[in-house]
Amino acid sequence: MIERSLRPASVTHRFSRNRRSPSQARRAFRDWAAAQKLGPATVEAGELLLGELASNAVLAATGPGRRIEVRFALGDDTLRIEVSDAGDGTPIIRSPQPLDEHGRGMVLVDALADDWGVTGRPGPGKTVWGALKVNGPDPLTSC
Repeated sequence: MIERSLRPASVTHRFSRNRRSPSQARRAFRDWAAAQKLGPATVEAGELLLGELASNAVLAATGPGRRIEVRFALGDDTLRIEVSDAGDGTPIIRSPQPLDEHGRGMVLVDALADDWGVTGRPGPGKTVWGALKVNGPDPLTSC
């Protein structure tokens, strides 16, 4: 069982859609995760998951909207990380070649997350989310 702090079990942040946004989102996640007393393995996996989703949102969002939104939510046994953008594209898992410079992000998301998906949202865009079990096996050593 996770000890919860008095801080919110979920929080939403909005960032400008630029190359600094993923690192800003990871920093916000680390601060929130510390307040929630999440373990180091969960925090590290969450950071990796968030970094990939936020980077995809910055790169792929070609529609209207100059912001991305990230949300972290902690349930009884699940950490859910959501990243929303105004882009139309849907992320896919690629099969990158060894020398390819891109295409590994969703491979990492699929390997780290216990579940992930894409949902629509009002207006343009989508929300891509990943879920990690917080009381399960270490997500970094079990993939």
